[in-house]
Amino acid sequence: MIILFDLDGTLIDSTDAIVSTFHYSFDVHSAVHPSDEAIMALIGYPLDIMYAELGVAEEKVWDYVATYKEEYRKISTMKTELLACAIEAVEKAGEIATLGIVTTKTGSYSEILMEHFGLMHHFKVLIGREHVENPKPHAEPILKALEALKHTTEEVWMIGDTKLDLISAKNAKVKSIGVLSGYDTQEVLREHTEIIFKDALDAIDFLTKSRK
Repeated sequence: MIILFDLDGTLIDSTDAIVSTFHYSFDVHSAVHPSDEAIMALIGYPLDIMYAELGVAEEKVWDYVATYKEEYRKISTMKTELLACAIEAVEKAGEIATLGIVTTKTGSYSEILMEHFGLMHHFKVLIGREHVENPKPHAEPILKALEALKHTTEEVWMIGDTKLDLISAKNAKVKSIGVLSGYDTQEVLREHTEIIFKDALDAIDFLTKSRK
């Protein structure tokens, strides 16, 4: 079995890091700030899409992205926390499956975070934004992870907290589990998967029992 995890809202809570860094970039480039709620509603999408949705002009989006990345690199480990279930979920998952991470975050920063939390060694692959042309909800990130893992006939599950994770799984023709520990509601997740749990640990407990 292969289990692929999303990061934000699935294994980690980086809301504070993301929101504060967005505000920092608006401090640098603009006097007008979006609300915290507007930023949080877009978490999970690529940065360029988030900035465009927040009203940044197309020709300025990548300036904002560059500023964001430089600041996020400095503060991410200080303002990010593991979700309460994350360590146990990852350790239990590693007993039944080969593990990977598929995220829209920058992969190099994601690896630093996972190393910081002492979890990176559990994962055989990490696919981030810079590794693909088409981020979630496209199938490419999941397919790239499976290619790296030399996937053949193993059962594959994607665990994530937003519709982007679940749609990506559907597009890649793999199974999915939605978790309520992050950003999308049960109603939104229910549109894309029939399997929804409180958090990643409950999802792994389900997969463990399903193997017996």
